[in-house]
Amino acid sequence: MQVVILGAGSIGLSFAAAFADAGAAVTLAEPDAGRRGAAAAGIAAQERAIAAAGLARGGGGQVRVAAAAGSAPAAAALVIEAGPEHVEAKQAIFAGLLASAGPQTVLASASSAIPISRVVTDPAEQGRCLVAHPVNPPAVLRLIELVPGPATLPDTTARAAALFEAAGFHAVRLGREIEGFVLNRLQGAVLREAYRLVDEGITDVEGIETVMRLGLGPRWALSGPFETAELNTPGGIAAHAARMGPAYRRMGEARGETGCDWRPELVARVESGRRAMLPAAALPARAAWRAAAVARLVALRDRLLAGTGEHDDGR
Repeated sequence: MQVVILGAGSIGLSFAAAFADAGAAVTLAEPDAGRRGAAAAGIAAQERAIAAAGLARGGGGQVRVAAAAGSAPAAAALVIEAGPEHVEAKQAIFAGLLASAGPQTVLASASSAIPISRVVTDPAEQGRCLVAHPVNPPAVLRLIELVPGPATLPDTTARAAALFEAAGFHAVRLGREIEGFVLNRLQGAVLREAYRLVDEGITDVEGIETVMRLGLGPRWALSGPFETAELNTPGGIAAHAARMGPAYRRMGEARGETGCDWRPELVARVESGRRAMLPAAALPARAAWRAAAVARLVALRDRLLAGTGEHDDGR
């Protein structure tokens, strides 16, 4: 597999290391001479992180660093634009890619906020373009959100998912564009409430950090919000929605939020989605597994924090 990465910032270097470790031939294009000079050391650091995370595949792919991509996009299966987070810059980059890349090349932007429809505004040219939003650093946090534009072809999203999954990423395909995608909308919801709680004097910054790190964080490292809810409540998703839904609705509406009512048909959809992932009969075993896994995770977390001088009570 040939991959072209445009930009040798932290995201580009991380992608380069991950794809090379999976065996891809990577061209890393960076116009800034200083960044090009630092690329080898940056990639080596990412390779060490991959090994420390137990993700190394030893594929032996090579990374070629160049001032420009040149003819490489014509033969590439995937081009990842990891340049500045400015729409005009991305528009110029994609205009060049649409003219130089092969007809089957997937053109992806690693933008954290700009949808592909703002980068490639002509629907006739959007077909092979999409956003591939990573989590920083992608070399270790192997989640990629694939966000199609209104005219992105389904085959483009499917091929992008296959290419990223071949390099060890878990691809989440979004049904359509939405500001913030999924990760930043979830993260933003928590941050907005955290700021409000500090602003209102409910707790201070240390209190917020401690609640997240010692309470929600360890569970969320192992289970998403729906699984967390059903493992915490006898009777599963439906029982949790019946018990906690009215309170969560009041909290949300007090903040001026809309769509806070968990309708029975919505709860049923979530329940169906969870059962497709885990049968109801397996819930007790999963709860027991999580209890043991949380204990191991907390022990590891506290050992890591001991090296920073922090204690598990946040001091």
